[in-house]
Amino acid sequence: MKKQMKAATYEEFGGPEKIKITTLEIPELGEGEVLVRIKAAGVNPVDYAVREGYLKDFLPYEFPVIPGWDMAGVIEARGFSARRFSVGDEVYAYARRPLVHYGTFAEYIVLPETYLAKKPKNISWEEAAGIPLVGLTAYQSMFDAGQLQQGQTVLILGASGGVGSLGIQQAKAKGAKVIGVASEKNHGYMKELGADHTLDYKDTNIGEAVKKLVPNGVDLIFDCASGETLEQSLPALKPNGTLVSILNHGENIDKNINFHYVFVEPNASQLDELRELAESGQLKVHVSNTYTLDEAAEALNQIQSGHTTGKIVIVP
Repeated sequence: MKKQMKAATYEEFGGPEKIKITTLEIPELGEGEVLVRIKAAGVNPVDYAVREGYLKDFLPYEFPVIPGWDMAGVIEARGFSARRFSVGDEVYAYARRPLVHYGTFAEYIVLPETYLAKKPKNISWEEAAGIPLVGLTAYQSMFDAGQLQQGQTVLILGASGGVGSLGIQQAKAKGAKVIGVASEKNHGYMKELGADHTLDYKDTNIGEAVKKLVPNGVDLIFDCASGETLEQSLPALKPNGTLVSILNHGENIDKNINFHYVFVEPNASQLDELRELAESGQLKVHVSNTYTLDEAAEALNQIQSGHTTGKIVIVP
């Protein structure tokens, strides 16, 4: 009899009521693949967006869908030619496959070993599971697309959320200056992470406030918020500066601005860099709450509220 696992699944797009806790067969191991026992799975806003069907024209899918793209766990078995890791190794990964089908809100996942990196040794399973998606998003946005360099200034919009909070830390580790934008209650949190300046998007014109701090303008705007905050910020961008967004696809953006939209991709070598930052104490993950697998719908409700500080994590 094939081995089974418990997983959160949905059979059609819609609200949190579509989530069911079911028992499924663990997928067969293919060539170059490993079976990972999931110890913790990070929850991200994209998880509810996928469940609601917002990305169905952008990402191919097959029901039933197990949500979740972040995980940390232990390798339990290896397929043919999968030899980068040993059984028992502790790993973490951004587990998005080309097809939305088997995610991380489950007891097990089968993944190509090329997706995996060794888990940071000095942090918990929950903290490790909170790094991959947001850490890689910030990395690929600021350094691959934004080309942020030591000594430059980055303005991070939505800087207290999952992506923004790891963005602050990575930018500081690079030697950049950081201006973080979020509600005032999160200013202490952003300063703890290393932000040089913090601004409140309520009752403040962000562009004017930034120009007072950096009269010549910022080198990079990293947009994790969009909307009016982004519109206000644009005058603070240097003429040769770069705008990178994880939300705006370029609609209504002046064609003269050097603009990039980023949708994060798996990258194990970048996860290795993030591991090194975590192990050296330069990258910390604030886990604000954990949920059981049975509480997956509740966890998705919380992330959908838009008021999560740091990360929330499911522990199967």
